[in-house]
Parts: sequence; structure tokens; C-alpha cells
Amino acid sequence: MDAATVVGILVVALGAALMATGALRQGRAVRPLHPARARAAAERARFRVLLSAAGMAIASARDAAGHGEPAIVTVEDVMRLAADHFGHVEVSRDHAAAALRHQYERAACAADCVTDAYG
Repeated sequence: MDAATVVGILVVALGAALMATGALRQGRAVRPLHPARARAAAERARFRVLLSAAGMAIASARDAAGHGEPAIVTVEDVMRLAADHFGHVEVSRDHAAAALRHQYERAACAADCVTDAYG
């Protein structure tokens, strides 16, 4: 037996072992996501959704405001958009207000917007 044959047999055996392992595991992860990391990832994703909803609320309020009128953006607008567009039905008012404050300051809304997120 030459070296090429031995290498070929080893490659085939390794491939068969990997396929058997995959068939037994049926695509499951070896180690599931740690619960604390999963919660932290879910909270980050929820805040990103709230930031998007707050940005959408600011944009729609600016579009709805007349010429020379301030845009009125409420926390309820953010909560409604989070539920309607993203499916987050249970959003706390404090988290929605925090997201709205963040987007309010980021979008420089103090010049042309009014909000109840600071109250």
C-alpha cells in the first residue's frame, strides 16, 4: 500500500465519521446558548427595534407637522409602532421613552420637535 492510498482511506473514514455525527445530532448545536447571553441578546434586539420605532415616529411626526409647526412625538407613538410594525406588543413605557430620548437627541429634534419622553 502506498501513501496516497492510506491518505485516501483516512479522508473517506473521516468524512464518514463526520456524516455519522451529523446524522446523530440532526443539526443541533453542541452547546446551546447560555441563558444570560440569550437574554442580553434579546434585550439588545428589543432596544434596536425600539430605536427603529422611535425613528419612524419622529419621521412621521415631522411629515405630519405643518410648515412652521413643531412635530409632536409621543411615547405612545413609539409603543404603537413597535407593536404594529415589529410585533412587540408588550413594551414598557420606560424603555420606549428611553429609545425616543436617544433618537430625539440623535436626530437634533430640539429645534423642531416636542416630546413627552422626558416627563
